[in-house]
Amino acid sequence: MSPLETSRIAHGAAMETAIAVGDAGRRLLPRPLLAVRHNLLSAVGAAIVLLLVLAALFPGLFSSADPYELNGALRFRAPSAAHWFGTDEVGRDLYSRVVYGARFSLRAAAVVVVLATALGVVLGAMAAYFSRALGELIMRCVDVMISFPPFIMAMALVAALGPSLEHAALALALIWWPQYARLVRGQVLSVRQITFVEAAVATGLGPWRILFRHILPNCWGPVAVKVTLDVGYVILLLAALSFIGLGAKPPTPEWGALITTGRAYLLDYWWYPTFPGLAIFLAVMGCNLLGDGLRDVLAGDD
Repeated sequence: MSPLETSRIAHGAAMETAIAVGDAGRRLLPRPLLAVRHNLLSAVGAAIVLLLVLAALFPGLFSSADPYELNGALRFRAPSAAHWFGTDEVGRDLYSRVVYGARFSLRAAAVVVVLATALGVVLGAMAAYFSRALGELIMRCVDVMISFPPFIMAMALVAALGPSLEHAALALALIWWPQYARLVRGQVLSVRQITFVEAAVATGLGPWRILFRHILPNCWGPVAVKVTLDVGYVILLLAALSFIGLGAKPPTPEWGALITTGRAYLLDYWWYPTFPGLAIFLAVMGCNLLGDGLRDVLAGDD
């Protein structure tokens, strides 16, 4: 065997090894999620998030009362064994409305985060991996979007589209993707320099295949942390939009809408706005604890 043929075989074996190492590293990436259970605060956050997700998916498991049932004889009943969170101005059970409100708040937050993540990841990856002109165009759009306060932009978009929870979620998704685009661009620029990516390029794989199979799976860590933290922040912003009349409308038992209606009765019937506010606090705290724990675990793995 000639030295040239030996060199080619060795080079090919090195490229295959590098690609295998990259793929093995990608398969091992979910392992930090298992380590979250050893972090007390992140475990508490995960338990809170899991409880809220179960309430959103199966509210009947937590409350048998109808959140829309009117009963004038039960107006403004204080919290008791019969009505854990009391009742509202038309006799509806507040505990049931808070439980069923998790479905509206979490679903809207999930829509915002999923849409923003999908758009931001694709555009951020394209900006980092393809032509410089395309990258500059995308990043200048990102800079313009980020320069405006997100809540002010959301208010303007919802006012233009019409007040509703769906429009509020769409507006937040349209202004949230630049954050993911900037994050993913930085991650792709870093990962594309690793040996297994260079080996994949040398084997002749197409750019889209390399991007989605070899690069993006190795960028998931920071994105996962940001998604977890953003869910809580989005829930808070959606509640704020509902609070100023640009989100969910009565009788929808969305948490922000419940606070909006209940604030007029705060001095006399404290439980009306208090318990929906505590639900928002619990959701935001759970997402933040989970996100912080996941970030610490990933940082420790690094």
